[in-house]
Amino acid sequence: MAEITASMVKELREKTDAPMMECKKALTEATGDMAKAEEILRIKLGNKASKAAARVTAEGIVGTHLSADGKLAAMVELNCETDFVAKNDDFIALAASLATLIAEKNPADVDALAALELNGQTVEQFRSALVGKIGENITVRRFVRIEAKGSVASYIHAGARIGVLIDLVGGDEQMGKDLAMHIAASKPKSLDSTGVPADLIEAERRIAIEKAREAGKPEAMLEKIADGTVQKYLKEVTLLGQPFVKDDKQTVEALLKSRSASIASFTLYVVGEGIEKKVNDFAAEVAAQAAAAAQK
Repeated sequence: MAEITASMVKELREKTDAPMMECKKALTEATGDMAKAEEILRIKLGNKASKAAARVTAEGIVGTHLSADGKLAAMVELNCETDFVAKNDDFIALAASLATLIAEKNPADVDALAALELNGQTVEQFRSALVGKIGENITVRRFVRIEAKGSVASYIHAGARIGVLIDLVGGDEQMGKDLAMHIAASKPKSLDSTGVPADLIEAERRIAIEKAREAGKPEAMLEKIADGTVQKYLKEVTLLGQPFVKDDKQTVEALLKSRSASIASFTLYVVGEGIEKKVNDFAAEVAAQAAAAAQK
């Protein structure tokens, strides 16, 4: 009889989301054949696509579509559970197809996108079938579509984990690419101070006041100190206030003025940003399952 190791059980559990003891039983029944064990679990527990729906998707890629004239662009974040699947050809192709659909059909939201036709079926049907084929949950998190006032430049970085679209009015193609790369590197929160959420600004102000107070600064100076801190913060988090990455002696705003250009809008996607990843303690889970089995 083939030896059923903990790593084999772990691999099968990650593929199917089945309980650990069920995975071990299936592997034993299949004499260690992973594919056969997965088939046994699917028969016993149902289609893994439905099981996968509750699992966290914090990995993935950004897909983009850009028209030849730079006047129309779309970007979508497609998520999965592991970076391994993010490199799957079918997964990558789906992201590209979704970006093209978004550009051409202009869906209102993710639900509307799911109802569009893709290769003779709805996007939702296509997605669900791919989940069943790959064995991981796949979700469309967000997308953006831009009808440019100027011309859109795009930049994809870090294995398609970071994507940028920027609508540049004036300037030239190289400038657009440089600014898109700057956004990917510096990750501004908004174009200028008007786009920074008030709660973030207020938090910076409170922290600055408390730090100054703890440092023994006079109460009469606290507000002035806080003002300075907030202004410094706004320069750091707004695109126009940031030093340009290719020439840190001038700000992005100064660069644009020198070229009689402006930025109508930009969008930055960082895959998985803000999604809480589930961390499994496999050793603890094994111990808990073994203890439960012993009690029975």
